[in-house]
Amino acid sequence: MPSVQTSLIWSHPFNPTARVLIEPSVWTRISEFRQDEWGKPEGGGILLGYRRDAHLHIVEATTPQAKDRRSLFGFFRRDRFHQKVALQRWADSNETIDYLGEWHTHPELNPTPSRLDLVEWQKIYNGALPMVFVILGVNDTCWAGVSTDNSLIRSKSVLGDC
Repeated sequence: MPSVQTSLIWSHPFNPTARVLIEPSVWTRISEFRQDEWGKPEGGGILLGYRRDAHLHIVEATTPQAKDRRSLFGFFRRDRFHQKVALQRWADSNETIDYLGEWHTHPELNPTPSRLDLVEWQKIYNGALPMVFVILGVNDTCWAGVSTDNSLIRSKSVLGDC
């Protein structure tokens, strides 16, 4: 798959004047884990970036680590590496780079959150600041949503290839 050359931008579903921006380097990095071959396990990690008023700017993502549990139909983040990176970026950036959400893959042409995804994500966004959740499909497809308070809404206006 070719690497993404432009940023992926979509409208924040809870604030029509705000945007979610994901840098091309982040898409290139996480796209390596798409389940584009039979038997390739799900991958996932966390999304890190800036909160600029209502805008969310994702500049980094962690990738699967040795202690994470990966299978054809599941990814369970268990390695402390993800949290360690988030805390280190927070400290190194004078508390401006923040944990913005989660990403993982699904072996689907048109990925959609599973019941388990929705339950686990609700634990993350329940009453928290807006968070971003992304599922990469087997091709250039994705599901992207943003949460606020106790709601999660899929973004309908993604600009660029997933």
